[in-house]
Amino acid sequence: MKRTQMNVMIKWGVVGLSLCTWLFVQDAQAGIACAPDSSKIFTITDLRELVMQNNPVVKQAGLLGDAARARVTQALGSFDPNLKASFDQKQFGGKDYYNHWTSELKVPLWLAGADLKIGFDRNVGAYTNPETTTPLSGLGGVGISLPIGQGLLIDARRNTLRQSRVMVDYAEAERVNEINRVWFQAVKDYWNWFYAHQQYDLIRRGVELANTRYIATRNQALLGDKPAIDSVEAFITVQERSIQLAKIEIEIQNSRLLVSNHIWDEKGNPLELPEDAVPVNADSAVAIVSAYQLDNLLNSAEDSHPKLQMLRSKGVQLAIERNYLREMLKPKLNVSGSLLTTRRDFNSYVPDYYDIGWNNYKVGIDFSFPLFLRSARGKLNEIKVKQMDLNLNVQNETRTIQTNIRSSFNDLKAYQAQLTIQAQSIVNQRALLQGELQKFDLGESTLFLINSRESKLIDMLMKQAELVAKYQQSLADLYYKAGMIQD
Repeated sequence: MKRTQMNVMIKWGVVGLSLCTWLFVQDAQAGIACAPDSSKIFTITDLRELVMQNNPVVKQAGLLGDAARARVTQALGSFDPNLKASFDQKQFGGKDYYNHWTSELKVPLWLAGADLKIGFDRNVGAYTNPETTTPLSGLGGVGISLPIGQGLLIDARRNTLRQSRVMVDYAEAERVNEINRVWFQAVKDYWNWFYAHQQYDLIRRGVELANTRYIATRNQALLGDKPAIDSVEAFITVQERSIQLAKIEIEIQNSRLLVSNHIWDEKGNPLELPEDAVPVNADSAVAIVSAYQLDNLLNSAEDSHPKLQMLRSKGVQLAIERNYLREMLKPKLNVSGSLLTTRRDFNSYVPDYYDIGWNNYKVGIDFSFPLFLRSARGKLNEIKVKQMDLNLNVQNETRTIQTNIRSSFNDLKAYQAQLTIQAQSIVNQRALLQGELQKFDLGESTLFLINSRESKLIDMLMKQAELVAKYQQSLADLYYKAGMIQD
């Protein structure tokens, strides 16, 4: 009687095991066994917020623009007004040999590369050069220095300023490209963590089911209802899945570390994901990227891809340099002139022949011209070669970017098709397992077949999780190849 009761209890235990397996199938098909606490879910949005705000590489990329703007300020220094003065005096043997005072305020002008000059000289003494001798009150002057040959259209300081301004756009494109690279790596690591977590969850539940099944089979074998070899087979299944679980535990820890490598707090301290943090619950229902979106990505990449923006900024820089070197082919012809006066203020009286006017002036002309121009022509030819090389590089990079976008889009469509097929295969495998459970209840099947069907379902669910992870990585790769971040 007791043995009969024991048999009934074991039978109901096996029925309960079948029900548990059926519930596992239903939960696995839905993608979750038990919904995790939403407060513990670390979403891709959470990752993006931390990466964009606190990641040191992202902050470092922001310094590129600051450095470029600093170079613009440095170039503007060439247009700063410059004040200079000098004083020399010699007394010897009771004689005033010379007393020289020279001062000048020079204001560089953007227009025509001219310099506005305001000066005051006082050169007196017994041995002062008559050419530079001034009245005792000194001699003031207002004048201008103007290049009418080389340097009229563009000179070194304007060339430097224009190029430094172009480099601000280059630095901005470089910043965007660097941020895109950091984010793309963070997304890949996140979905690898997702895949490892899905594997761990599925294998853990598989171990629990295998262990429950082993206990039931062992009890039946002890009562003589099952051969002992069945319990050995059930225990082997427990061992195999336990080995898988131990292996995936290491993988999930390593993948968690890789995700943690991207997150920092606002003070610059590295953060680690909490042990109870879990990724999002993603299933095979993925967003479909249409051909229309592909065309938009292609057009956007052609217009604003950071790598192309960097090359175009380099092209503008070379064009400015080429114009400057063309200007260097002209002869140097600088004209300077100043109107002179002994007046020190506006209220004092000064005779007309000492006052500022067209009769009191100082002019000068400076001319030079290298006969062969080999230096300027060589530099100009070098710039032309660089421009041709850059144009070819732009063409090649544009084609490469478009090809990479289309290739990533094709990968995305392939993963979409595989996910659709995989979902159908899981439905069919679930039906097979359910049928096998029903046959087992009728005594027409074995635990070996249930084990086999269940292991196959777990493998298929793991494959589905892998396809979801690869799909999401491929989607991130598509936007990365287009030079942007997915909204």
